[in-house]
Amino acid sequence: MDFPQAPATFASHDLSVAELEAHPTESLLKLYAWMHLARYADNRILDLFRQGLIRGTVTGGQGNEWMIVPLALLADKSIDSISFTHRGFGGHLVWSGHLCEHLNQYFANAGSPTRAREGNIHHGDPARRSLPMISHLGAMLGPVLGSTDSQRRLGHRAVGFTFFGDGSSSTGDVHEAMNLATLLSIPVVFVIENNGYAYSTPTDEQFAQGTELWRRAAGYGMEAVVLECGDPAQAARELGAVIDKVRTTSRPMLVEARTLRLRGHAAYDTCDYLRPGEADAFNARDPLAPFRARVCAQAGADRVEALEAGVNAFVEACIQVSLAVARPSPAGMSEDLFAPARPGHSWKPEPAAPESLTMAQAVNRGLRKILSEDPRSILLGQDIATYGGAFKVTENLYAEFGRGRVLNTPLAESTCTGYAIGLALNGHRPIEEFQFSDFATEAVTQITMNAATMHFRSGAACPLVLRLPTGGGLTFGSFHSQDLDSFLLSMPGIKALYPSSPQDAFNALLAAYEDPNPVLLFEHKGLYRRGKHPVAWDPSFRDVWHPRRVRAGGYATLVTYGEMVHLATDVSDYLASEYEVEIEVFDLRCLSPLDLSQIAPAVAATGRLIVLHEGRLTHGFGAEIVARVVEGSGSPLKAPPLRIGSLDLPVPFAPELEAEFRPTRDKVIARITGWME
Repeated sequence: MDFPQAPATFASHDLSVAELEAHPTESLLKLYAWMHLARYADNRILDLFRQGLIRGTVTGGQGNEWMIVPLALLADKSIDSISFTHRGFGGHLVWSGHLCEHLNQYFANAGSPTRAREGNIHHGDPARRSLPMISHLGAMLGPVLGSTDSQRRLGHRAVGFTFFGDGSSSTGDVHEAMNLATLLSIPVVFVIENNGYAYSTPTDEQFAQGTELWRRAAGYGMEAVVLECGDPAQAARELGAVIDKVRTTSRPMLVEARTLRLRGHAAYDTCDYLRPGEADAFNARDPLAPFRARVCAQAGADRVEALEAGVNAFVEACIQVSLAVARPSPAGMSEDLFAPARPGHSWKPEPAAPESLTMAQAVNRGLRKILSEDPRSILLGQDIATYGGAFKVTENLYAEFGRGRVLNTPLAESTCTGYAIGLALNGHRPIEEFQFSDFATEAVTQITMNAATMHFRSGAACPLVLRLPTGGGLTFGSFHSQDLDSFLLSMPGIKALYPSSPQDAFNALLAAYEDPNPVLLFEHKGLYRRGKHPVAWDPSFRDVWHPRRVRAGGYATLVTYGEMVHLATDVSDYLASEYEVEIEVFDLRCLSPLDLSQIAPAVAATGRLIVLHEGRLTHGFGAEIVARVVEGSGSPLKAPPLRIGSLDLPVPFAPELEAEFRPTRDKVIARITGWME
């Protein structure tokens, strides 16, 4: 479908301070045109919502145009990175896309940039480094840091722009991000859009130390400026100076933009929390009307009125075009959960000769191979550099590849994972190590709500490997021993591998790395140094995405993964010796996407299913395996399925207590023999 042609004034999406000074009349007209477009379209969107033509709700940027439009015009859209929030509609219009595309997003029709899978302003343009927002606003900062740093690594003098309100400035991610940006010298402009309210909560109920939020910058060693709501041309000059400084110095800066909200938080907001006279005071400070008067005085009222008429007609024409677009089809939703497979990396067939390695050494060997053969790769995590990681898995890699490739991070799992997401969206291939899988709970939003949903809602691939030392048996207690596979994989969009041997760990790392999706790599701590085994280049390394039959047997089919594979084979050997019962054992290896194509017919043949895992029994991953196998079975089983897992308790510390908590050889034998009877 053809979109209406935009007025000529919108042919340019750029403005410089030099242009503003050299050609003030034309520059002011350009500023006003974009501001008027944003305001008129925002108001019409609200009208359309009230008419029932837009679903959900809408948030408006009315009163925010004085800052967001100049900033978007000043940014270098060819190299910079940004992530707009609820009040950034004017910025979206400047950055990229035809107005019809943005309206299609609000109408949630078949032409929506997110294919109607995301609501209203929850969209972006990842290909042009406009990262789509999520409602967890603080979590949006980390990806901008990563995208901007990726651009700098690629040789571009890029600047990143993040936006968050006075409310979300309280979140931990904001502080993590400001610290990380100063630590790594990432040139990001942090913009606090302070309109005095976090939804309905005024700033004096949010902050004990007043409302001068710019003062926080000093704690992170960055400069800060304050922009007062008012003249857009003056805002352009001040923002231009900030952007130039950040671009030149590669140091971040904080901008507190004291803006105002002419509408409520969203369309359903009644604003009955406002203090007496406050709404009138906000409207009296609306910068658009005085700026229009200034432009009329300088360019002529006739010219401004003609411009407005053209813009209004353009918006109305776009609305009619977007209203005529067909409703979205659900076809393809399931297929779009994951980014499609791409040609695999051209790995060197090394090591050609088998090396005798522990699992920790096999992962280290795989990381060294990746760093050596793909310059896009970056390792990050706590203590992974000189120290070599909590389990010495990254030992010596920092000395060999340097800080640019092996990066120690602060204790900021959420923002560091967001940073890795931004790197991944811009073409780098990050591998993040968590000291313990338990600490991934600090980054759940980034993993499950941001990375995992990225392709489904935006079409952008997010190739990211998250290494998770996992599991118990080492008396580390409740916060260093959990298996979180079922917890994390209850959210869609994540792939996961859980190897049980050094060779599979080496293969799994390569397979995870070249996949265009976020992949969790669970590495059981109890296997890191449980003996050495041959590890070599395996041209069939991608088979790790599918189960492996470890042991043959006709009595029952046992499905397991990770450390429990060794326990299962030990138990099966015992049952064969003592009971003359042969139990077939499958090592699942890949937990997502779950492949039961070999296992289902095996269960049909034996007629019995046992699932063994280390995670807690209730809501454990075994329940999903049992459900899928039984649901797909064409014939009844000879016995009820048997699930064996850990107790539904926090992981206890003392070895005697942990042994009671986890599956052990004797307990598994007792459960299976009791089940056999």
